[in-house]
Amino acid sequence: MAPQISPSILSADFARLAEEAKAVEGADWLHVDVMDNHFVPNLTLGVPVVESLARATDTPLDCHLMIEAPDRWAPQYVEAGAGSVTFHVEAATAPVRLAREIRAKGARASMALRPATPIEPYEDLLPELDMLLIMTVEPGFGGQAFLDIMLPKIRRTRELISKHGLELWLQVDGGVSASTIEQCADAGADVFVAGSAVYGASDPAESVRALRKQAEAATSRASWLHDH
Repeated sequence: MAPQISPSILSADFARLAEEAKAVEGADWLHVDVMDNHFVPNLTLGVPVVESLARATDTPLDCHLMIEAPDRWAPQYVEAGAGSVTFHVEAATAPVRLAREIRAKGARASMALRPATPIEPYEDLLPELDMLLIMTVEPGFGGQAFLDIMLPKIRRTRELISKHGLELWLQVDGGVSASTIEQCADAGADVFVAGSAVYGASDPAESVRALRKQAEAATSRASWLHDH
């Protein structure tokens, strides 16, 4: 699969969300960080804003729920118009049931892991998912520095995906920029969330194109692609 870029509106101007969404219309997804001030120490937006955003842009919404009780709330984000909904495994009570419910409602089901959460205990869950998100910073705030100690975890996850022959997207989120995206692609990621690297640029759309180009070049050289 070709690399995909998902700009994070956490770094956008919240007073101009519809315009900020249009500014990155060449992106594959629009990444929407939902934070509840419980699972993470920050509060962002919820279902009504997602509904409004879904009407304001043709770019599909990639909703990342950094919230408690995702089993209760995640299905509402599908109904609000999200094309992909990510829940944190650390917060989910029944991740398989939740993934199946998200899929049944018509969205892609995705599961996120905090930096300290290993992938190995969840190997058997992978076939239930459309995407796995490896956080490359501690969730909760934008603009953090990329944790390069996550690269081996990305590699191990890619190996598990290949081992089971799955069509599973592998997303990274946190500190992804021109200086880190190639390392992520080389390790096995193929969906890249970029916040300040896109919205902090003078031309967000050009930043999306440049990041995609970098990711494509690194992927074409990556050993994980050629070994399988």
